[in-house]
This record gives sequence, C-alpha cells and structure tokens, in this order.
Amino acid sequence: MAGSSFVNRCISETLGGIRDGLSLFSGASRVAIIFAISGIDDLVMYDPQNLLKGYEPKLKNIYLQDHAWRSGISKNVYSHSYNYIEPQQNLKLDGLISCGGSSSTVFYQMWFTEHHPNLCSTGPTECWLEHAVLRLSHDIANDSSLYTGISGSFLREYALHAVRDYIIDKVNRTFGLDYHIRIYPVLDAVLSISKTNEEGARPFGKLTFVEPRFLDTITYLAHFKGSERPPLNNFKHVRKLLQAVEHSDHTLISDGKSILGIGRNILAEFHITVDFQGKFGFLTAGGEKICSFQDGSYSSNTHRAKLFEVEEALLDFNMETSSRNDLFRIVAKLVHNAGDKIFGCTFVLDLAENPADTAGQSLTPPLDLREREKLTLAGALSKVDGALHIRSDLHLYSFACLLDGHRIKGENRARGARYNSALRFTAQYPETIVVVVSADRPVSIFRGGKEIQSGYSGDESLHCNLFPLPLKEWVQEG
Repeated sequence: MAGSSFVNRCISETLGGIRDGLSLFSGASRVAIIFAISGIDDLVMYDPQNLLKGYEPKLKNIYLQDHAWRSGISKNVYSHSYNYIEPQQNLKLDGLISCGGSSSTVFYQMWFTEHHPNLCSTGPTECWLEHAVLRLSHDIANDSSLYTGISGSFLREYALHAVRDYIIDKVNRTFGLDYHIRIYPVLDAVLSISKTNEEGARPFGKLTFVEPRFLDTITYLAHFKGSERPPLNNFKHVRKLLQAVEHSDHTLISDGKSILGIGRNILAEFHITVDFQGKFGFLTAGGEKICSFQDGSYSSNTHRAKLFEVEEALLDFNMETSSRNDLFRIVAKLVHNAGDKIFGCTFVLDLAENPADTAGQSLTPPLDLREREKLTLAGALSKVDGALHIRSDLHLYSFACLLDGHRIKGENRARGARYNSALRFTAQYPETIVVVVSADRPVSIFRGGKEIQSGYSGDESLHCNLFPLPLKEWVQEG
C-alpha cells in the first residue's frame, strides 16, 4: 500500500495543494511528509524540494535510532474511524513547522513546512498542516474507487479557514464551546471593510469584537442607540465610522452583528481586534497577532522587515562587534521609519577603506548616526530622491545620491530604478551593501551585483514530482 500509485497520487496532490496555499499565505514555501500507512510499514518520506535537507541527523535520531514515535501511538487507534486523529508530538525542529497524527487508515504521518522569519503567528500554518492530516486520512480511507482529488484544491484555498480554525482553537481554550460570535462573518466583514474606500482613502483605525456576555464590562465613550446601530455587513457605514477612531487609542466596538459604539482599548477577557492601517491591517485575537490582510486576502506577513540578510552580510566584513551591531541597529531604524511612513528610499552601507564615488549632497561635517536626533534627521533626509551614503564609522556623509554603474546581467526592468541601480552599483563597488525600501514595504538587499535572499526563494520548479523514498535510504544518502 505504501508504495502504491494511489497513495502516491493522494500525497502528491495533497502536498501540492498545501505548498501552493502556503506560498500565497506566507511566501514561497516547501512542504514534506514522513509517513507509514500501516503499523508494520517502514517510514517513507516525500520531500520534492529538499525542505528537510540538513536535518538528516535529527530525523535519524528521532525515527531510526529511537522508536518512541511508534510506541507513542495508542494500540486502539485502529478501532476508531478515519475521522479520529490521534495527534502526534510536534518535532520542534529549528526553522520548521511540523504537525502530525495517526488514524485507522494512516498509522503515522508528519507534515513539515518552513518557519518563515516574518510570520505573525505559526498558529494558522499549524492548523493548515493539521487539516492535511485529516484530509489524507480521509482520502486513503476512500480508496481509489471513491477518491475525488479534492483535497489538494481545498488545501490550496485554506487561508481563511486556517485563520478561523486557529481563532476557534483559542476561543475553545478560553470558553469551551460557549462562544456566540460567528468567526466566518467577522473575517469576511474585515476583508470587505478593508477594500472600501472613503473619499479615495483606505481605512485606518481599530474595530474590536467583544463576546456579548462581556459587553457590560466595556466603558463606552459613545454608546449608540439600539435601533440605530449600524449592522456589521453595512461595510460602507462601518468604513465611515472608522474615521472617528483613526490615528487614536479609541476603537469601534461590535458584538459581531452590529457596531455598538466607541470605546478605548479593550480589556475584556477575550476579544478580537482588527487594526486597519490603510492598504493592509492586522487581526489580533486573545492578545496574539494572528495574521495580516491586504488586497482582499489574509496573510501571515508581519509587513515589517526583519533584515536577516543585512545582519548576515555584515558578518563578512572586518568590523568590531559593537560597530557592526550599531550599524545594524541604525539600518533597522531607518528601514522601519520608511516602512511605517510608507515611502521608498535607498541606503548605501559603504564598508570599504576608500569611499565609493556617489553623486549627492555632501554633509560637512558628516552626521553621527549614533546620536538619536541625527538619526531622526537621517530618516527625514531619506525621503529625498536618491540614496543615503553611510560609512563604516556610522556617519552619514551625503544624501540624495545617484547610484551609477554599468549594465550587468540579472537586471529586471519590472523592478524599477532603485532595484536596478542597486544591482549596478554593488557590482561596481563590491564592498558596499545597498538596502532598498519600496513604498509598499518590501525590502531588498544587494551585494556584489546580486540581490541577497535568505531561505527558499521559490526559484525552483513549482511542479511537484514525487518519488517515494524509504527514510532509511534518504538518511544514508544525506
């Protein structure tokens, strides 16, 4: 059974659906699975894009040298229907998110995907993998004669359900099943409101959903008359009301059906808060930031640059640790300033002994960016067209700099002038790092005429050709 074409097809389509869905939700993602159909089968692994490469020693220890994974499955798992899933322990491998389970039709399965550095929360992704466990168990139970192939398509579109499932999990841990706000209508309303313009502008401000039993604990600044409360599904009206709380610590208050009034930040035991920030926004439940939303869909993206690539690139230069840390802190402040105020800019980190030639407005004397006031001024200067020229002594030497360079391979006209200028400039000056912030918040890092990208970039073929491989064999090859 483990090597049958039917099993291979089930896993191929399920894995492909998860991969495509997570790539939309979290950025380019890979997925892998380790499984055994029956209790007497050896473990088989499917990893078409080498997600688990480098984890061979740990997986060998978990699965081949220690058989606790097998003994941890209760003996009566076969007595239940395929709908009963016995959860298996998260492996907690660095850089990976994993979720597994056992059922009467699939003795053991553990799904893996990468832990992106810019996730709001791992919760929705874990729910995604958890549902994959159930779908595969269901498909194997149906056998080939009843197999519909719908699991892959369903998991590809699972983002809304993953967010809802994770919120429900948090609700159940707090209240059990006694919760009256319906989550799906709330999530649908959030997306619709976020797309509703008022005088050409996207919404700002907060909207908080409070469980009806806790509404009497809310202190209202303004309480609306019962018969005149705007229904939540009147998106245009709710969008207009958000103007009353934008750029403040006030929030609209809702019971999930209508807007009840305006209050301050909520201290109720459990609530869902939506923070609209123009083109995008964030959804928080139970005090945890669950996800963001943009352009009518939910995402795991924090919309805040982590700058791991800058940190890694700085390690290649001969600098004192304190100076390297200060330079990274300065760059992070400047990048986040641009992101928060939504404008594009460029920073040149010139780490050569002799400075690169930049045509810009020179400063005499240069600004010491370790001083808070001058760092704030540098953030303001970054709004001017052109780049900031920062050297290894942590001083800003010039602004509004034009980045010159010869045409090189790898330029991309679709990415704009900042992107291609950074490619050319770093190719000509290899001891520079260029950081480009786009107005819509993506951050690109350049060095040596190339864009630096950490982790999986999605450049490999997205077509998923699966070849089953015994785990023992894969570990030995690795």
